[in-house]
Amino acid sequence: MLHKTLNIKGTLTLLDTPLVMGILNVTPDSFYADSRKQTEAAIEERIQAILSEGGQIIDLGGYSSRPDAAEVPPEEEMKRLAFALKILNTHYSDVALSVDTFRADVARRCVEEYGVAIINDISGGELDAEMFETVARLHVPYIMMHMRGTPQTMRQHTDYADLMEEIMLYFARKVRQLRLLGVNDIILDPGFGFSKTVDQNYTLMSHLCEFKEFGLPLLVGVSRKSMIYKYLGGTPADSLNGTTVLNTIALLNGADILRVHDVKAAVEAVKIVSKTFNFQLSTFNC
Repeated sequence: MLHKTLNIKGTLTLLDTPLVMGILNVTPDSFYADSRKQTEAAIEERIQAILSEGGQIIDLGGYSSRPDAAEVPPEEEMKRLAFALKILNTHYSDVALSVDTFRADVARRCVEEYGVAIINDISGGELDAEMFETVARLHVPYIMMHMRGTPQTMRQHTDYADLMEEIMLYFARKVRQLRLLGVNDIILDPGFGFSKTVDQNYTLMSHLCEFKEFGLPLLVGVSRKSMIYKYLGGTPADSLNGTTVLNTIALLNGADILRVHDVKAAVEAVKIVSKTFNFQLSTFNC
């Protein structure tokens, strides 16, 4: 059986046991209010919480991608990121760090100036034509998400003839483009909550196993999203239990990385599912 791996800063990371990626937002307007960290003390507290609870990757974001979020100029996005990156480089230089950006120049600066290890692009290269070539030159793992439109318009783009067929073709085309450029470490993110209705999100979850056909690491990010609270009622603050249920379903259907606000709950889900089935999780139900 082939084992999925990632080359993170020259270290080959085996994904037989799924990884947990903790979210660190240095934004004033991310959809989950408790995730917004803007002072040095709040950022450092969040970093320490992610690491002490067992998170293996920190995903840093300076641009809110929630529906109808305000546009953020590249200079402001980079300023926010740099503020947190200086803290991370000073005190946590050995941490595997991902930056959530769809801008090629922001990605380049984060890697070249601050040693960021992974680029996480919600647009799959659609919002910046230079992103694929930039990632290829940087030689870092690339998380490629499926989305239609922009964060500001994505709710207008949910008219799929066949949801799974269109997403699979989207990834097939883009994986080929990246391979031709020499990108080796590609992570697929189906894009829960992005240009998809509540029902479409659950359809996507029920077909998660189909992504194993690519033989690539699969990231799932459902943490406290509207597919939970719009269905069950409540708000993002009420959605931890629903998040854990969906994370467990995702693990049983091939997820290799969970991107979460609540690291401890996700780490426990990984441990319990792994303990129960006692073999590589990506083989279960797939």
